[in-house]
Amino acid sequence: MTRRRASRQDDGGRRPRRGSSPKKSKRKGRSFLGKLIYAGVVLGLWGIIAVGGIVAYYASQLPPIDQLSVPKRPPNIAILANDGSLITNRGETGGRTVILKELPPYLPKAFVAIEDRRFYDHFGIDPVGISRAVYRNLSRSGGLQGGSTLTQQLAKNLFLTQERTASRKIQEAILALWLERNYSKDQILELYLNRVYFGAGAYGVEAAAQRYYGKSARHVSLSEAAVLAGLVQSPSRLAPNRNPKAAQARAELVIAAMKELGFITPDMTKTALGQPAEPIKPNGAGSANYAADYVMDVLDDFVGTIDTDIAVFTTIDPTMQAAAERALVDELNAKGQKFNVSQGALVAMKPDGGVQALVGGRNYEASQFNRATAARRQPGSSFKPFVYLAAVERGYTPDMVLEDGPVNYRGWAPQNYDRKYRGPIAMRDALALSLNTTAVKLNMEVGPKTVAQTAQRLGITSPLQANGSLALGTSEVTPLELVSAYAAFANGGIGVTPYVISEVKTLDGKIIYKRPSSAGGLGRVIDPAAVAMMNEMMHNTFVIGTARKAQIPGWPMAGKTGTTDDYKDAWFMGFTGNLVAGVWLGNDDGALTKRVTGGNLPTEVWHNFMKIALKDKQPVALPGSERFRSDVPVADAGGDPRYANAGDSDAWVPPQPQRRANSREKNFFEKLFGL
Repeated sequence: MTRRRASRQDDGGRRPRRGSSPKKSKRKGRSFLGKLIYAGVVLGLWGIIAVGGIVAYYASQLPPIDQLSVPKRPPNIAILANDGSLITNRGETGGRTVILKELPPYLPKAFVAIEDRRFYDHFGIDPVGISRAVYRNLSRSGGLQGGSTLTQQLAKNLFLTQERTASRKIQEAILALWLERNYSKDQILELYLNRVYFGAGAYGVEAAAQRYYGKSARHVSLSEAAVLAGLVQSPSRLAPNRNPKAAQARAELVIAAMKELGFITPDMTKTALGQPAEPIKPNGAGSANYAADYVMDVLDDFVGTIDTDIAVFTTIDPTMQAAAERALVDELNAKGQKFNVSQGALVAMKPDGGVQALVGGRNYEASQFNRATAARRQPGSSFKPFVYLAAVERGYTPDMVLEDGPVNYRGWAPQNYDRKYRGPIAMRDALALSLNTTAVKLNMEVGPKTVAQTAQRLGITSPLQANGSLALGTSEVTPLELVSAYAAFANGGIGVTPYVISEVKTLDGKIIYKRPSSAGGLGRVIDPAAVAMMNEMMHNTFVIGTARKAQIPGWPMAGKTGTTDDYKDAWFMGFTGNLVAGVWLGNDDGALTKRVTGGNLPTEVWHNFMKIALKDKQPVALPGSERFRSDVPVADAGGDPRYANAGDSDAWVPPQPQRRANSREKNFFEKLFGL
């Protein structure tokens, strides 16, 4: 009994031998859905790790976050006329910086409505917007959509290139998050409005408003704001001045979006749709840009490096600038083809050197070369006043009798315009009739070097060749420097340096530069008595000489025409007691005109300009005018039958003078020229 119990006990307690197969319990296997979820989680984790790695890699290509800063916007240079009106903006952006509170509320809202309606809700990246864009692109409804927020667009404009790659989009998103962390929504929107590109060289909403509507962004209408907001999607395709239908269709989408979001009322919507925006049309030949170029050429001399938006106040008079452009362009349009003359320049300044108008060519868009400041051309007979001034300063007087006869100097034999000689002639009439022989004789009498020094003393800066032909204006000068030199006759003998900038300020009113009242003068360069005699003789040009058609009733005027050999260049320089103006006409390539002389086309341009420039102003006496002769009234001179071809145009042949050249003069010319 005991053994059986023990045996059972042994059997029951014995463990199964290795290798035996006891009955196993059934375990429930993982379902397919579970496996799928598990795999998804694993793949998701690896995806997150991969994306994180990619983001980290491209983030490493950016500057360290703690060193990141918004690049400074290139400064704008607003060039203003003497009445404070805007001539143009210069600089890389094309317009100044604006702040949100300056703008009408509907302008920034228009951009939010069409570009990023969830702007104030997202954190720089908009998953909802991205999802909506993906859906619309896949379903092809509503055209291709972009998922970039305004913040992302700003990040791209501030820090990145315009390439469309995955790496750039990743960096854009990273930078958008940085912007949202460091700037408020309004600050981001303000930065965006000042940096986004609107086409035609305009960066920022202010530049765009000026470019397309000729007004500040502070004053645009709702319909104009809608066009500007719609424009950023495709500046070249939606430019209102080139594709008005597409621009208006896009603007209507903007207005509809604004209404849907409650940004504008139904009445505002109706008004905006009923009054579509009209872009400005180019007015004239854009000559104000020549004046602006001149401003930019000299600006560095006064302000140096510019790191903020500035306003440059100039001496340019808008009315005179427009009149100068119109007078020059109209004349070339009417007579340019007939006379084979294609280009011109006009400069007008106050007698103190302040430039009032500057036109450097026929059409700025066609050619930006500034002929008023950079083109050196032979001045012809318009250089003769410097010869006569040198003679006056050595004792000659307007009444002195000169000899108009053949000249031969070592084989060089210059002749008068009409190939005729008048014999004894008063000095005042020789200048008025623009006789070449008398000018050459005077030049040799006082010395070409003296004549050159006289011209340079008055402000001619171009190199002058001190030779016999200098008297006939063979050394080249620019219109600006020639007008500047004539200013000394108009102001009573004070040399001037031309200037166009009166003041430069920052936008907050800080004065960077202000022209001193005494700045730029060259001091007295002509004795008052000599000024009086010169003005008398040049006034005679309007009475009996080559500028009779330039007269303006009631105004004392003086000046000189100029024509070069073979009719390459034609000039007229003239002045009153309050304005000096000069005109040049010719061809850039030096092609000959068809007999354009200083006495025809340039004189007509000058006259047409001065009529407007002097309108409603009181006549101003010429310096020394109390000494002028009055025995040949202006009213009678034009109908005098004694006019004949003499100089640059029809001119009067004066009666035989009573005085004769004195023996000293006669002996000198006989010895020098073999007379």
